[in-house]
Amino acid sequence: MTSQTITAAASGTWKLGDLTVNRIGFGAMRLPQHGEAFAADAVPRDRDQAIGVLRRTVELGVNHIDTAAFYFSSLRSANELINQALAPYPDDLVIATKVGPGRDPSGRWLPHATPEQLRGQVEENLRQLGRDHLDVVNLRIVGTDSIAERFGALAELREAGLIRHLGLSNVRPHHLAEARTIAPVVCVQNMYGIGASPEHKEFLHLCGEQRIAFVPFYSIAGAGRTAGATTDQSPEVHAVAHARGVSAAQIRLAWTLHQGPHVLAIPGTGDLDHLAQNVAVGSLRLSEEELAVLDSLHHETA
Repeated sequence: MTSQTITAAASGTWKLGDLTVNRIGFGAMRLPQHGEAFAADAVPRDRDQAIGVLRRTVELGVNHIDTAAFYFSSLRSANELINQALAPYPDDLVIATKVGPGRDPSGRWLPHATPEQLRGQVEENLRQLGRDHLDVVNLRIVGTDSIAERFGALAELREAGLIRHLGLSNVRPHHLAEARTIAPVVCVQNMYGIGASPEHKEFLHLCGEQRIAFVPFYSIAGAGRTAGATTDQSPEVHAVAHARGVSAAQIRLAWTLHQGPHVLAIPGTGDLDHLAQNVAVGSLRLSEEELAVLDSLHHETA
């Protein structure tokens, strides 16, 4: 694959509400530091390197960036790097952020925000990104409890013009049903990748039926999660990758995009070569035989 010449347009498009994005996006979680995200001893990434990756991301046609105010290391904030690298923002660039979790300046995790605290988190994202509104705000949750009060608080901010579209992160089908009684939902962000359970696959397909984007996280990292991609790939993934002359990570990402036209990938990296490889996956079409082999893998939990 000649990744240097392939842009995100090769992946096709989907609409987040009224905003059209290429299906290959960029996740900013890994940008503020080297190594594992959120690690107390993480080494901050060189500012010029991070800014260079962000600018190259847009040059390669990526117009969907996923971020959060809690993506930061001791010296770097993903939101402020995005602001410095890309403002004034291109007209077609969609920046999606998350609220709910929070970290204090030392990096320690705080209790998830109450409905009353969510406005402060939205305003912090606005300040860091230098925006007067946020394109997409995802409510990230933990657990199975009702989200009505929290999602309702964000719906009020949407009505006030601070937020354009709303989404959900780390949720279950009943959360989506509950949220849709309050305000439109344009996307669901959940962990998903090769080896996903039947229940998770059903949820992905449910989102497609409702014309809601499904945005998987850790689709490359898998069990590595915040630490990033691991070398512990199955023989089947390695075999398909070898036959195609690409990396196992590219096969994992390609498989994810093949799960439906509403699936939007947000792989993250701080490396220009990996960035080009991720974007190039948008042109990789797996055969029915390859998909059948990868679909049969159930050794992971997603």
